[in-house]
Amino acid sequence: MPCGVGNHPEGNSRGPGRQRDRFYFVGAKLANRVIVFVDGFNLYHSIHDLNLDLKTKRFSNTKHHLKWLDISALSKALIHPTQDSFAGAYYFSAYAGWTAQDVQDRHRDYVAALKSTGVTPVMGTFKKKPRKCPSCKHEWVGHEEKESDVNLALYLVKSAYEDAFDKAIIFTADTDLAPAILMVRSVFPQKEVRVAIPERRLNRSRALEDAATGRIRITEQHFARNLFPAQVTLTDGSVIKRPTKYTPPK
Repeated sequence: MPCGVGNHPEGNSRGPGRQRDRFYFVGAKLANRVIVFVDGFNLYHSIHDLNLDLKTKRFSNTKHHLKWLDISALSKALIHPTQDSFAGAYYFSAYAGWTAQDVQDRHRDYVAALKSTGVTPVMGTFKKKPRKCPSCKHEWVGHEEKESDVNLALYLVKSAYEDAFDKAIIFTADTDLAPAILMVRSVFPQKEVRVAIPERRLNRSRALEDAATGRIRITEQHFARNLFPAQVTLTDGSVIKRPTKYTPPK
C-alpha cells in the first residue's frame, strides 16, 4: 500500500506546468508509471494473420478466439512486476458502420468489455474512398479507416507533456508513428517508449523499432494467456457474453 506522497525525481524536466506528485513505497524505488497505447486495427489484423499457415499458405480460421483479447491483462503481463506500475491504456479504433450487423455488434461488445477493465477507447471514423482495379478497370467505393494513427500520436505526445507516464508501450507495427515517438524521446529523453510488435510483423517495422527505446516481441501465447472470460460483467452490472465466433477451439 502507498504510504506517502513524494515528488517524481524527474519532475523538473521539460514538461509543462508544475512538478507532479508521485506515490512512493517504503524500502523500494519509485514505480515507473506505464501507459499503453493500442492501435486497434493493427492489433486486430495481426491476430487475424495468425490464421495463415505459413507452410501451406492456407487460412485455418482457428485463431479468431484470440481477438477476445483482454488488453489490460496483457499490458500488465508485459511490465515488470515490481519496478513498473500499470497506469492505464488507450484503445484507438473506429466502428465500421457499413459492415454486417454481427460484425458491428462484436466490435461494440469488445469495446464495452475493454471499458470494463479501465481501458479508454478513442474512436475515429471511416471515409469512403473510390477504388479502381488497374487490370480490369472495375471501379467501386471502398472504405478507409481514418484518425486512429493521428489520435494515437496526439495522445502519446499529450501524455508525455502532461507527465502522465515514465514508460509508454505502443501496440502497433505502423511506421507512420515513428515521428511521434522520436519527438517524445527527443523532448523527454528520460521517458521510455517501447513498441510491442506481433512476431509476424517484425520485418515490416524497422523504422518503428529504430525510433523506439526498445521492442517487445508479442507471440501467439501472449494473446492466448490473456483473453476475456466467456462472460464479462460491465460497470453497470450488465453482462456481455463472448461472441460465438470467438469461442476457443476444443
